[in-house]
Parts: sequence; C-alpha cells; structure tokens
Amino acid sequence: MSLPPVEIPLGAMRFNSDSQKLEYWMGSAWMQTKTFSPNLNGGARGFWLAGSFYSPQSPINIIEFVTISTQGNGTDFGDTSEKWKYNMGCASNTRGVSGGGVYSDSGTYMNTIEFITMSSSGDAVNFGDLVSDNKVFPAALGNQTRGIWGSGGASGSKVNTICFITIASTGDANDFGDITQARSNAGGLASPTRGIFAGGYTPTNVNTIDYITIASTGDASEFGDMTFKSTMSGQGCSSTRGILWGDAASSPNKSIDYITIATKGNGQDFGDSVTATGYQNACSSSTRCLAGGGQSPLNTDAIDMVEIASIGDAVDFGDLTTSSHFSCASYSNGHGGLG
Repeated sequence: MSLPPVEIPLGAMRFNSDSQKLEYWMGSAWMQTKTFSPNLNGGARGFWLAGSFYSPQSPINIIEFVTISTQGNGTDFGDTSEKWKYNMGCASNTRGVSGGGVYSDSGTYMNTIEFITMSSSGDAVNFGDLVSDNKVFPAALGNQTRGIWGSGGASGSKVNTICFITIASTGDANDFGDITQARSNAGGLASPTRGIFAGGYTPTNVNTIDYITIASTGDASEFGDMTFKSTMSGQGCSSTRGILWGDAASSPNKSIDYITIATKGNGQDFGDSVTATGYQNACSSSTRCLAGGGQSPLNTDAIDMVEIASIGDAVDFGDLTTSSHFSCASYSNGHGGLG
C-alpha cells in the first residue's frame, strides 16, 4: 500500500547537496535563498534609529549600528532627517527603511518613510509615505523584496491596517490588508515568505500572534499566542525561528519566547533577558538576535544577545552610543534568511 504524499509547510528549508545552496519551499517549487556578503566589515549589521529619552521625553535623530557577529558597542552611522520617536523599520539585505512616528518639535503624527544604504554610513533620505492609518507604533517586517507595516494608530486610535512598499524602489505605501485585531505597539518579524505580527496594545496588552504570506496581499490569519502579554516587544529571526522579547512597559518581564515561523502554534519559552526591559527594539543575523535600548525602568543603552538556534538566557553584547533609543526603529541586513 502506498503512503499518502507529505505536505511540505510553506517556508520550509532544505540544503540542496547538488547546488550547495539553501532552499525554501514557495508552495509549488523550491527556491534558492540569496547568497551575499551583507557589508565589508565582517557580517550583518544591526541598526537603531531615532527614538527618545523616556522621562522627560526628548526625541533624537541618531542612527547607529553594530556588527552582529562581533560583541561590542554601537558606532555612529548618520542621522534621520528629523528628531522623532515611535517609528518602526524593516530591511532588505542592502537597504533599511523606517516609517511612522511623531516629530519632536511639533508633536505631529507622521507617516514619513526614510531609507539608508546599510553598507555606507550617511544620513537617511526620503522614501515616501505610509498610508495615513499606520502613523504611530506600527509593527514593521520585511523580506528581500517587500517592507510591511501593520497596526498602529494616531491620537489614541487603534487600527488594523496593513500596508507595503517595494524596498528597492521609492514611493508611497499601498494597502495590503488587515490584521485580525485593531491594535498598536505590536512587533514584527519575517522569514523569506511569511510575516509575523505579535503582541500589542488594545488598550490592554495582548499576546496575539498573526501571520501573512508576504508575496500575496490579503488579510492576516491567526497564528497562536505568546506565553506573555506584551506591548512593543522587540523581535528578530532566522529563516525558520522567530524570537519574541518580553516587555516591561506595564510590569517587569524578562521573558523571551520563540516560534517556528512556518508552523502555526503558540510561543514557547526560550529563556530570559539580562534585565527586564520595555520598549526595546531588536535585530538579527541568521544566527544571533540582539535587543537594545528601551527603559529598565529608565532609559538604558544595554544590548542583549541570544543565539537563535540554542534555547537559553540572553547575555550582554555591548552598549549603544546613547540611552535615548526608547521606542525607536531597528532592523538588520541579515535577518530572516537574508544573510
């Protein structure tokens, strides 16, 4: 008796011994992942952009980076065009993009998108605009082609809107669909094929996890739940595993969860961060995830690190150049199978 065919999960990975390449399943065929050297300094770079001191809030325009493979402190990269906070970012393997937030001088909610070329230090330049709903505290994620923002709001409202851009070009964002629950302050991560939105604020902290198929516009579907409720959870990933950092905005939480991106289900305990920290943001290479900045309980410049494949507690990586990266954008050119 013949066995029934085995269904291959979307985004599943394999190593092709003939081509000596890593491949992922697109639903109808195996596709090769990109092979590249993210920059000339030895590996993927992680970035933190803008943000604010927590109390009193005083937004900044600083952009800084670390080389994720080498423990150490942040290095100045350039500046954003304005001093702003509550912005969120995503990246391909060459370009980093951040959008949404609040300008410091006027307190104006904004939908501006800016970008940098990650291999070359310099200031951010204009890219376009998000759709009007995704202004403040949107979650952001991206793969090699698309950058996506979901949820957010303005003036106390919460939205379920998702919009997207093509990272290699410039221009305004387009409608993608809706997440399952209107909220702000969620986190985002992505494999080459699937995007994840996790946590958020409704106006209470939630542990909801949603997912989308990045190549296909449409509404998000339910994925599962985190083990903790979180707002502004820092998140990063390899091509197969997502790391969800805890949050201390309402109560101290050192928890770190993980998920298998291709398989729907609840978050599982990964370990603990070095210090209970809220409003931090995360970035990752294919092997490491870093979470930095935020409040603990006041502003902190600390960067924590975990090895994505190995369950366990975080360790110290280094320090950012400033302790004012509270509620800021972060991204890398090595996350989610890019490197």
